[in-house]
Amino acid sequence: MILKGAEAAHYFARPDAGKAALLIFGADTMRVALRRQEVVAALIGPEGEAEMRLTRLPAADLRRDPAALIDALRASGFFPGPRVVLLEEAGDAHAPQVATALSDWRPGDAVLVITAGGLTAKSALRKAVEPRPDSIAIGLYDDPPSREEIEETLRRAGLTALDPAAMTDLTALARALDPGDFRQTVEKIALYKHGDPTPLTSAEVAAMAPATVEAEVDDLIHAAAEHRAGDLAPLLRRLEGQGLQPVGLCIAALRHFRALHAAASHPGGMSEGMARMRPPIFGPRRDRMQRQASGWGAPKLEQALALLVETDLTLRSSSRAPAMAVMERALIRLAMMRR
Repeated sequence: MILKGAEAAHYFARPDAGKAALLIFGADTMRVALRRQEVVAALIGPEGEAEMRLTRLPAADLRRDPAALIDALRASGFFPGPRVVLLEEAGDAHAPQVATALSDWRPGDAVLVITAGGLTAKSALRKAVEPRPDSIAIGLYDDPPSREEIEETLRRAGLTALDPAAMTDLTALARALDPGDFRQTVEKIALYKHGDPTPLTSAEVAAMAPATVEAEVDDLIHAAAEHRAGDLAPLLRRLEGQGLQPVGLCIAALRHFRALHAAASHPGGMSEGMARMRPPIFGPRRDRMQRQASGWGAPKLEQALALLVETDLTLRSSSRAPAMAVMERALIRLAMMRR
């Protein structure tokens, strides 16, 4: 039996201990590992591994001892309670051993949890599990997580009081980050909010979200976008002392002004355009960039982009002009532009 979508998510949270096997497969090893960890904990409980009710069996061991899987499923534990045999990194080569073990499986034996990489529809391992009514197969793909999955991750971390804007930001963050990175970010936010009964705000999400641009570079580009020409020189000198290359700074500025232009020219309005940014922009930084886009307007932002593209070509050419001076002049010209 194969499960998909919401049914698969529900099964991971509340697996059936009466089933013989669960096959979790997918190309993203982090997604597979997180789901495997979740389902094993649900089957044997938090003390299951300490009570030796979890048996880890690398799939490579089956070549040396084909009967190892059957023996592990039939073995009796020292402690009462459900048992799990975890067969890791399995492939089609192990399908015969899995099929034999499942054909001999009886109620009271351990539940077999199998993890595998990407498997095609014709995979021998999938065919050994999917047709059986007492076994489950679930494929994990690179689809963005559903709102239900995001809410479940937040609930487990203890984050139940959220502002609507914070939930919007976390949803965008979940779809931009890898599952492991998103879970780590949620855990960090949960630690920060521990003992704080007030709802989580968008500003707090922004403060703990992984940074996409170094803070110093961000400050410099914001100064140019907000027409603060007097702040450019000290910021640029500090970045130059840290070894920042002009081409990298120009690329960051282009990325920033392209985001402003996309927001200012979006047919659904500036707020809609800002909400569709990838990677997502959160909290005060989103509000700040929205004010910048509104202040510049699409026509002026097109001029700014033309200036930055010209600067990028100059930096990459054989020009003898000092590269950092070329970049500094471009930033000053940006800061001096007015709508």
